[in-house]
Amino acid sequence: MANVLVPLAQGCEEIEAVTVIDILRRAGITVVSAGLDDQPVRASRGVTLVPDTTLDAALQNSFDMIVLPGGQPGSNNLKADPRIITLLKNMALQGKYVAAICAAPSVLATAGLLDGKHATSYPGALDPFPKVMQLPDAVTEDEMLITSRGPGTAMDFALTLVERLEGKAKRQEVEAGLQR
Repeated sequence: MANVLVPLAQGCEEIEAVTVIDILRRAGITVVSAGLDDQPVRASRGVTLVPDTTLDAALQNSFDMIVLPGGQPGSNNLKADPRIITLLKNMALQGKYVAAICAAPSVLATAGLLDGKHATSYPGALDPFPKVMQLPDAVTEDEMLITSRGPGTAMDFALTLVERLEGKAKRQEVEAGLQR
């Protein structure tokens, strides 16, 4: 069974965080939400999220995928955390899945993972990174990198993650239960 890390930064986008965690868990995937510190996370719209653990504790484990929720200032807080940048680089070097939605693909770009790669993001989030080949798609995949546009694409993004980790049949099973 796959093991996924979802770091939760102060100011993250709650729709993206909760949708990804919920959909992956519906698929039977182990998901660990980890706060950058030991405090509850106040998301971008004021919803309080309580992470499963801290990032420092989570880093004691191995993961098959890391998924970064976007939002602001959440994405900037992820970008500013050297543990996140190091983890992203290490996961990519190990050939593991790295995924981000909304403004969070800019974190992947900051880590140098999107140079020469196709990606999508919230409009403007990747503009400072000219080496990224931006696409307008809801979800974009380039090898082990998966990106998505924003809150409105969170369900499609999460279902794509399920398909990559557990296969098309599992995606269809989860999707049927959602009554899409």
